[in-house]
Amino acid sequence: MKFSVPLLLGSFMLVLTGCAGSPHGNINKAWRAYDQGDCQQANYQLSQAERRSRSRAHLQPEISLLRGLCLERQALYVDAVQTYRWIIRQHPSSEYAWRAGARLETLRQLGHHDPDTPLPPEKR
Repeated sequence: MKFSVPLLLGSFMLVLTGCAGSPHGNINKAWRAYDQGDCQQANYQLSQAERRSRSRAHLQPEISLLRGLCLERQALYVDAVQTYRWIIRQHPSSEYAWRAGARLETLRQLGHHDPDTPLPPEKR
């Protein structure tokens, strides 16, 4: 079987373009931006990932966790707490629920969260 170089190169470029435009590509870029301390870019990439992942609900917990981490980095602790609580309620069996619970405990230990004080609007 003989393949043409332009056909193989074109197929390879199509695969690369598809990956870069996927929600996974945006999530990877968001993690990189977060690691560099750029929460504005991370939030932009997370928004892009959410738009592309509407049919892939399994990606939402990771997107939300990273959004919560950025909220913490921006000292928006109440928003971060609400984001973590949402992850735990909506995706209780995911690894991200465990991570969200750990973040809530860390925020409690740092004095940024009192679990006994309700945060409006609290839905149970």
